[in-house]
Amino acid sequence: KSPTTCGTSPTTGDMATQCVTKVELTVSCENLLDTDVGSKSDPLCVLLMNSSDSQWYEVGRTEKVQNCLCPKFAKKFVIDYYFEIVQKLTFGIYDIDNKTVDLSDDDFLGQLECTLGQVVSSKKLTRPLVLKNKSPAGKGTITDFFGKSDPYLEFYKQTATGWQLAHRTEVVNNNLNPTWKPFRIPLQSLCGGDLEKPIKVECYDYDNDGSHDLIGSFETTMTRFQQASRTSPAEFECVNSKKKQKKKGYKNSGVVGVKICQEYTFLDYIMGGCQINFTVAIDFTGSNGDPKSPQSLHYISPKGVNEYLSATWSVGNVIQDYDSDKMFPAFGFGAQIPPTWQVSHEFPLNFNPANPFCAGVEGVVEAYRVCLPQVKLYGPTNFSPIINHVACFAKQALQQTTASQYYVLLIITDGVITDMDETRSAIVNASRLPMSIIIVGVGGADFSAMEFLDGDDGRLRSQTGEAAMRDIVQFVPYRQFQNAPSQALAQSVLAELPQQVASFFSIFKLKPPHDPNPS
Repeated sequence: KSPTTCGTSPTTGDMATQCVTKVELTVSCENLLDTDVGSKSDPLCVLLMNSSDSQWYEVGRTEKVQNCLCPKFAKKFVIDYYFEIVQKLTFGIYDIDNKTVDLSDDDFLGQLECTLGQVVSSKKLTRPLVLKNKSPAGKGTITDFFGKSDPYLEFYKQTATGWQLAHRTEVVNNNLNPTWKPFRIPLQSLCGGDLEKPIKVECYDYDNDGSHDLIGSFETTMTRFQQASRTSPAEFECVNSKKKQKKKGYKNSGVVGVKICQEYTFLDYIMGGCQINFTVAIDFTGSNGDPKSPQSLHYISPKGVNEYLSATWSVGNVIQDYDSDKMFPAFGFGAQIPPTWQVSHEFPLNFNPANPFCAGVEGVVEAYRVCLPQVKLYGPTNFSPIINHVACFAKQALQQTTASQYYVLLIITDGVITDMDETRSAIVNASRLPMSIIIVGVGGADFSAMEFLDGDDGRLRSQTGEAAMRDIVQFVPYRQFQNAPSQALAQSVLAELPQQVASFFSIFKLKPPHDPNPS
């Protein structure tokens, strides 16, 4: 439950927006007036709130506590708190001696008028009770305690005889913005394998005595759940039907957001036979400097390394475990290549267009070492040709009926991209394919354009305004990891890949080639 939402201000017009937070108030009293003969009072607390048009309305009532002058009411009041609005409250205490809803025939034991802001800022507000004429109600006091819910969720499957509990989350204590732990549940248990079958979700506030309070509920389907992603959660209004009937202007009791919902995890796809195809593309533009000079990013040190090699080793050593044949196509871009010395933006490092594959990461490294002295570094820095090249293979893989192939393109570059518009379009197109792009920036150049391509701050759009279906680019500057262990770079650039793989196949409803969990 995420009870902080933004809506239209009830007092400042349609264009103004404000944030609202659900708060929970617990009420107790001491030394109430004793109006019963032969026994003690049977108190109940009613909460009134002043609306934007200065009209008082009833928010709710606690339970009646039998024969008690110092009640601690179990039922809590959950109300919307607006920081910028003065919200006037009246807590009224009555001695209930009949079963009618009307309080006019019940004994009045006192009241407290205050603002919600006073309660929230004090956390625990204790004041004397007063009668209608403002005189003290004996020695009676009332305490309003500002607290938070202990929410948990229950998921229900629809059956022929009604709703059947399928899963219950853990309780998140004292939290109005809880995040529950991820969980797995068989589709058969939740919706009978029917993605369009209704699913009911109820949100409760846990109480130790077992009288858990319903915060709200909603109905949805697995299809709707599966539309969720980390950048665009699926959100559902949690509605309490009783409050909706009683309270004018009631909207919801919070919003439940589903961050991600997948039938299969990344591990399921890998164990089920999905092949990860790894392609390397290396920047051979002139801005790298003469490879013979120690100042060049392509200069191979006496230890046999440079940043290009280190990045290739770091990422390739992790990826190759998920490629069964470990044969990787490796390309260069931005160089003049023999024998015609034309500039190429997708030439094989082994100079064999018919078979650009290298045997493992070692083969890529060896092809790079052999290729480097045979080409002339030139320019410009164009990404779109190599992205479109890999996308062609990914498009072919999409024709298959199972999640059998996924493509990862590693681009290692030193400089500012030249064909930004074409690259944006290429990435937007690739976002609809089983493909991810990892960019490692070497050297000390300005990589702000690379950060732009990484869609963490919002969906990337092409020059024509077309939005990427999903975020498939991960950019990391190598300089952040120069003094870190070699695996640190791989951990950073590959962190989003499992989610990108699983979310793509989930969106297209593609299953692993075979059962990842055979019985």
